[in-house]
Amino acid sequence: MCDQHDHGRRTPTGEDEFLLDTPESRGFIARVRECIAAGATPREACAAIEPHFARLLATEGWLPDEFAVANPHSGMGGGIGQWLLFRAGDGSLSLFSLVVPPGEQTPVHDHLAWGLIGLYRGEQEEDVFDADEHGIELDRTQRVLPGGLYSLFPPRDDVHRVRTVSAESSISIHLLTNDTGCVVRHTWDLTTKRIKAFRSGYANADCGEHEDTPVEPAEACA
Repeated sequence: MCDQHDHGRRTPTGEDEFLLDTPESRGFIARVRECIAAGATPREACAAIEPHFARLLATEGWLPDEFAVANPHSGMGGGIGQWLLFRAGDGSLSLFSLVVPPGEQTPVHDHLAWGLIGLYRGEQEEDVFDADEHGIELDRTQRVLPGGLYSLFPPRDDVHRVRTVSAESSISIHLLTNDTGCVVRHTWDLTTKRIKAFRSGYANADCGEHEDTPVEPAEACA
């Protein structure tokens, strides 16, 4: 597998940021932190978080329209909107919505963090890949319906792409243990088998001092 150091991360401010500052979001993050503190392993923590996450996905109206729209200046292309809802001041946790317009799909990409992803609206197909130093190949494709959620435990199941297969945009909610939009991650070109480093960014938040820093090429991953 290629080098997974997260050079170019946002310098932690020490202060939590709630871009969606509501009782629902604050209560959810508080429960997540309790589960992480009590879990002996990421798998235990995710198992404890799942029922809280499922309730959030099933709650109508908690996500305002401003976090549920496309972004023409998307760092992922295709008008895909990545909207930050919360990030921890130390960069150890983020919650964001990912809006994929009808007929669009994300690049094949990794996350470099464990956590949970759940579908709030629309329908998706997810392609999950096995990727290592020998190459990349499709492991499975699965349909994801509203309320469906799945976990990530890198390197297992960390490389995927999702596409919207519904007539409306799909909106997935990501809870991951890094500042996902600001760390330098990787995308795969399935035709050339080459890997590129990229920073997806957020539509509504910057990456601090690294916002205008060019992303280094993933030469070790070529």
